[in-house]
Amino acid sequence: MTKPIKILVTGCNGRMGKAIIDCAPNHQLIKITEKIDVGDSLANHIDNCDTIIDFSTHSYTEELVTLCVNNGKSIVMGTTGHSEDELNIINNSSLEIPIVMAPNFSIGVNTLFWLTRKTAEILGDDFDLEVVEMHHRLKIDAPSGTARRLGEILAKASNVSYSNDTAHGREGIVGKRKMKEIGMHSIRGGDVVGDHTVIYANEGERVELTHKASSRNTFANGSLHAAKWLTNKDPGLYDMQDVLELN
Repeated sequence: MTKPIKILVTGCNGRMGKAIIDCAPNHQLIKITEKIDVGDSLANHIDNCDTIIDFSTHSYTEELVTLCVNNGKSIVMGTTGHSEDELNIINNSSLEIPIVMAPNFSIGVNTLFWLTRKTAEILGDDFDLEVVEMHHRLKIDAPSGTARRLGEILAKASNVSYSNDTAHGREGIVGKRKMKEIGMHSIRGGDVVGDHTVIYANEGERVELTHKASSRNTFANGSLHAAKWLTNKDPGLYDMQDVLELN
């Protein structure tokens, strides 16, 4: 009999944590053995797992990856909003343990990532690029990690800098649209799980790619799929494009 993959879920009382726990019984070879939330000690629970699925907060990253490196545990990381220092910690840790880190674990969204790149390559420089995202009123970071990734994909395909050439909303007399500019717009309200649209606009025509999530189960199932994929993987920093073989 194949040995089950033992999973520890951080942020177990949060929306994503609860969705992961609810979806786990539908995945063969997956067993949730530990659950922790704010105030719980990861060190007291880490022995009884193979992989940690983390949808907590970026401020928890350093403690999480340090303990995982010291104990040889792999990580599926869905937190967003990391600082440069936190990203460096993740990158350095991936030299010693396997980590799947993605701004979005939905199979549909990762298909959107692929389509975004291909569409930008096909349409070329004549089309203006805009990204619009909407999430529930409780989301604390903007733009969403998914929207940022979409912007980064567009920037790379257009040979521009995401940091320097992205316009985050527009206000006042901003002048005409700059060449190669990427517009980024965040909307917050209600209980929206996550909507993302990439707009390619030219004179006389417009192309729009949209993904709308109606349930967090899409992200939960993707993270559990990633946890299974991580089994016996070499140390490295992977994303869902690797898991789904879209790279």
